Amino acid sequence: MKPDSEPLAAAPGPREPEAVNRHLGQRVKQMRTERGWSLEVLANASGVSRSMLSQIEREQANPTLAVTLRIARAFALSLGELLDMPGAVSSVVVIRANDHAYHYRSDKDCRIRTLSPLNLEKDVEFYEVQLQPGGALRSSPHFEGTREFLTVQKGRVRVESATDSEELNPGDSANYRADVPHAIINLGKAEAVVFLVDIYR
Repeated sequence: MKPDSEPLAAAPGPREPEAVNRHLGQRVKQMRTERGWSLEVLANASGVSRSMLSQIEREQANPTLAVTLRIARAFALSLGELLDMPGAVSSVVVIRANDHAYHYRSDKDCRIRTLSPLNLEKDVEFYEVQLQPGGALRSSPHFEGTREFLTVQKGRVRVESATDSEELNPGDSANYRADVPHAIINLGKAEAVVFLVDIYR
């Protein structure tokens, strides 16, 4: 049976499923309130319907494992952390290559996949960018003080930051101002892949 069709079970030990669901409802409401999120915001962040979230918080639902995991990810937590059961699951958080929730943009010229947790309050963001031949990622200025750090995994690209530009080959890295108009352009005849880190100050 697939995980998203299995009801949430208690972790090994004396805790019964009813106690787990009650604890989950309290935790979700507490964490949502602490962040100042409405049910609508959490629904958009997690992909779980507003009505289901409301039922969970009122302890009137028995959510599946998949639903509970989506809620945990929205809060940038592991399943065990959300349930306050550190030993319940691995503390390693994995972002699968085919998880479309992390595909920030996808079109014929450019695909951007975020490699950092969603909805986490942070000043660092990590992306994988795939550019087809002739493709470019052009960006407006970010917040003042923002810098981007880029490493080329495959292909040949040109990085532009305001009036400055440099050409990069596989293994090359560069960092540059991103609080001005900037761009990453594929100069080659094959796909280019770069890893991109945005640091906000």
